[in-house]
Amino acid sequence: MASPMRSLLTDPARYLQSFRLFLEKSTEHQSMREFMEKQLPTLIASIGNGKSTINILSVGGGAGEIDLLILSKVQARYPGVTINNDVIEPSADQIFKYKERVAETSNLENIKFTWHEETAYEYESRMNAEKKSKKWDFIHMIQMLYYVKDIPATIQYFHSLLEAQAKLLIILVSGTSGWETLWKKYGSSFPLNDLCTYISSADLRRMLDSARLKYQFYELPSHMDITSCFTEGNKDGELLLDFLTETREFSKTAPPELKRQVMEELKKPECSEKRDGKVLFNNNLGVIVIEP
Repeated sequence: MASPMRSLLTDPARYLQSFRLFLEKSTEHQSMREFMEKQLPTLIASIGNGKSTINILSVGGGAGEIDLLILSKVQARYPGVTINNDVIEPSADQIFKYKERVAETSNLENIKFTWHEETAYEYESRMNAEKKSKKWDFIHMIQMLYYVKDIPATIQYFHSLLEAQAKLLIILVSGTSGWETLWKKYGSSFPLNDLCTYISSADLRRMLDSARLKYQFYELPSHMDITSCFTEGNKDGELLLDFLTETREFSKTAPPELKRQVMEELKKPECSEKRDGKVLFNNNLGVIVIEP
């Protein structure tokens, strides 16, 4: 009998709804912002040396929250320098939000934005077809490698586009996070099809080591409040469960035994901690900065 469980990515509107709730209920962006404030200035300190224009490529830029923070740090390091910021983002809805955000932000006069409504793979294919291999001073891929078919090939491709002083920054869930525990144990039961692959910073580091790429690694603490997941019928809880399992309507479509096991797992100390009556899921992030 065919399972009624379907990948969350087959319903883009629900995926975005659950993703935005995840951002609201987690310290994801706070943790990233802290990293961008404290660590990024050192990492980008020489990407634009001697250049009149700095080229930045955002792969999976989403609605631009973190992109604009990165750009502000590049502007602070290289005042007055022209910045070309190209964004690869397959969701028209996210691009629309990104453009709105740019329109509402001041001090972007020296930045030229170009949006490409396509996946990383479509971008690569198009560049190859047009025989273009534009080089970049900074490339970032934040929380997007899960949606790539061939991860090593994708990293190799974008790595090949780095200028001599450039950096490739990747953010993923950490190998120490609750995601790692949940997905290593139950990932094979979730309806991933070919839209999504589970990968953590630990997996990525193994890939980079075997490709002999040089990189720096940072661990960012982060958590997500999943208390609502344990109230039967709670709309937010259902959306967060969808996001955690990448399954559309997980509460309603998962076999009862799988649902019971997942709910148990989410409460375990390997996944979450209980604090002030809340269940906080370990959402730690791994940041990897690859050298050219």
